[in-house]
Amino acid sequence: MNYLSTRGHPDRKRFCEILLEGLAPDGGLYLPETYPQVDTATLAKWRALPYAELAFEILSLYIDDIPPSDLKAICAKTYTAEVFGTDEIVPLRELEDGVYLEALSNGPTLAFKDMAMQLLGNLFEYELARRGSELNILGATSGDTGSAAEYAMRGKKGVRVFMTSPDGRMSPFQQAQMFSLQDENIHNIAITGVFDDCQDIVKAVSNDLGFKRKYRIGTVNSINWARLLAQVVYYFAGYFQATASNDKPVSFTVPSGNFGNVCAGHVARMMGLPIQTLVVATNENDVLDEFFRTGVYRVRAAVDTHETSSPSMDISKASNFERFVFDLVGRDPARLRQLFVDDLGLQGSFDLSADPAFKQAAGRFGFRSGRSTHADRLATIRDTEKRFATLIDPHTADGLKAAREQITPGVPMVVLETALPIKFAATLVEALGEEPARPKKFEGIEALPKRVVKLPADAEAVKAYIAENCD
Repeated sequence: MNYLSTRGHPDRKRFCEILLEGLAPDGGLYLPETYPQVDTATLAKWRALPYAELAFEILSLYIDDIPPSDLKAICAKTYTAEVFGTDEIVPLRELEDGVYLEALSNGPTLAFKDMAMQLLGNLFEYELARRGSELNILGATSGDTGSAAEYAMRGKKGVRVFMTSPDGRMSPFQQAQMFSLQDENIHNIAITGVFDDCQDIVKAVSNDLGFKRKYRIGTVNSINWARLLAQVVYYFAGYFQATASNDKPVSFTVPSGNFGNVCAGHVARMMGLPIQTLVVATNENDVLDEFFRTGVYRVRAAVDTHETSSPSMDISKASNFERFVFDLVGRDPARLRQLFVDDLGLQGSFDLSADPAFKQAAGRFGFRSGRSTHADRLATIRDTEKRFATLIDPHTADGLKAAREQITPGVPMVVLETALPIKFAATLVEALGEEPARPKKFEGIEALPKRVVKLPADAEAVKAYIAENCD
């Protein structure tokens, strides 16, 4: 299996090369040259597999430079009931007629990011040991990616983490999860700005090839293909739990800001998983909803990025969107560069409304979208608790609201849960008048000593910090 850049760089690379690299040399994102196809017989064989074995089967289609026995051991080490709380790993429950919640938040940091990050930590440690090398991970988080990455990488040999986050823009619980870690290989950097500033810094540093090579910079954001690949697995697992046979379609609704989680669903669908519709759920930062409604992709400036009660989706520049658009325009790298380098880079937007390809977003690729506001998510949280005795976090509420607008009779609608409610306690208190329960291991976490440095939204300042702490 070889991987190419969305922007047309001539090099083709293997999985373990891009695992440690992040962005391609031309600033593009890596994708497989082709999506492996899964037929009905294969789905039937996979249907009864435990999650770790299902992960191995799917990952094996994309990873051929790790011996199968080693890859199988990595999957078995990663996806255990001890780490994720249940043997099913991602249990599915029917909330109401035809609408399901897929639990993805039972990992160490109580968010769906653990599903991929735990695997990534084990893959990094394996490959670095095999090479006798080290890696400095630079990441950006709007809340959950950072803690998931840090908990997955803490204490790992050969790995340092430099995680940027928007100063004051995460919930107190999210901040405490990250900033309370005292491990020497974990570095928290609070950036004066919004998440998109953090993401721009990561891309700027990654595009400085001299610095990137000297300091062995890698990424754990969803621009890293390995992380997105790990997320493909739970679409198959959710499908198998929602159906009794492989001739029935299923739809998924995915709360999304950076387009990584739902892009994994796109990959699963391209592989042949019978997904009818992929619903992208946004909050007031509705860049993606605007695109799927109008064909116009228009990024917002920092001052126009709303601070909302579903803060992990307060994103106005979806870094993974480039992967989907690459497929949408027929995998034409020249067209992709025009859209993302010329139009987006110079004008801050691109317009596909008159392009025949845009019709394929809903047609061939099955995408729909929806938008939720603060009032919507409060109402959804209250309704879900009252009718189903189930607490959901604000992002999952955004997803559930959008899902109900896109239901097709007879087709199960699976809403991907994103986090446990305790991570966003203030919104739950506003909705229900009381704070949700928290796991004992996180009691008093907000009062723990914090280890964090504040820096301006400047890539050079971050590079200087990395250099200082790598010497």
